[in-house]
Amino acid sequence: MTDQTPGVIVLLGSGETLPSSGKAHEFAARRLPHDPTIAILETPAGFELNAGQVAGKITEFLHTRLTNYNPNIIQIPARKRGTDLSPDDPDLVAPLLEADEILLGPGSPTYAVRQLEDSLAYGYLQARHRLGAALVLSSAATLAFGRHTIPVYEIFKVGEDLHWKSGLDFFGQFGLPLSIVPHWNNNDGGDDLDTSRCYIGKSRFDQLYQRLSSGETVLGIDDHTSVALDLAVGCCHVMGNGAVTVLRNGEERIIRSGDEFVLSQLGDFRLPAAGAGIPPEIWETAQRAAEDRQSRRQAAEQPPEDVLELVSDRTSAREAKEWDRADELRERIEAHGWTVEDTPEGPKVLPLDQ
Repeated sequence: MTDQTPGVIVLLGSGETLPSSGKAHEFAARRLPHDPTIAILETPAGFELNAGQVAGKITEFLHTRLTNYNPNIIQIPARKRGTDLSPDDPDLVAPLLEADEILLGPGSPTYAVRQLEDSLAYGYLQARHRLGAALVLSSAATLAFGRHTIPVYEIFKVGEDLHWKSGLDFFGQFGLPLSIVPHWNNNDGGDDLDTSRCYIGKSRFDQLYQRLSSGETVLGIDDHTSVALDLAVGCCHVMGNGAVTVLRNGEERIIRSGDEFVLSQLGDFRLPAAGAGIPPEIWETAQRAAEDRQSRRQAAEQPPEDVLELVSDRTSAREAKEWDRADELRERIEAHGWTVEDTPEGPKVLPLDQ
């Protein structure tokens, strides 16, 4: 049976390819299997002509930052429904079932919601996360995954009246009525224009906040700041240059970088039952894929017969106190990519890179 403990969720307020996000990426990487597969889902920026380049910059950054983890990074160009690059295309989104981490970044939050809601890609993402894959969200993706999302472009660029739009409500499955606002302390506008609260400004955001129902939570994340939600232990860790702000029931709490807080401060946190809220056929597909993958990894961890013969010969050499021959056999074993750990119970054979 595969592990069914949900993976960590890392939320970045901005700067997914800047040094300030390094600790957040490593927080997730440390909890992944060796040589992890990281899938970058291009959907939030799928309307942009350079969507592949946007994801490509993240790929380059992760290859450099996580080089010690030897990640296999794949980009999934599931950009728009009804096209050849649809998030409902089984072949296109199948790599999500192999992912140890799934990352979504900048773009448009409302576009991301339209393309992902009830899609096959989103179902696979939910199932993989429920089965232990980490989920890393930055910028537009953090907005899209909340209960409500701010239509940033529509308000800030087009001039639409203030309103919320429905988000993917990903956190609702964990009992959290959570909406997320990145770029919380943004000051790109300088002294002339308030661009905080994800560019719409504090005064307009305050009006939006008043429209939320009692009991709903807003999590504001400063630029160059991240928060990691460790669902297995019910704790949140703040990292980076700034702070996060929790708004709930009219109260505000600010948590600085380096500090922690419990998930229950965001709502009535709970772990859902296995597969709850995920279409049964998607859940079953994800479970089968996880079990197959686990079997392949376990098989890969078993030394081949020729290595076991060398280990047996080395054991015999050690028993005969033929130390030079034992050392020679160890070198031959290591040349095959394996190493021997001598224990009271006998030799233990491990992959050389563990």
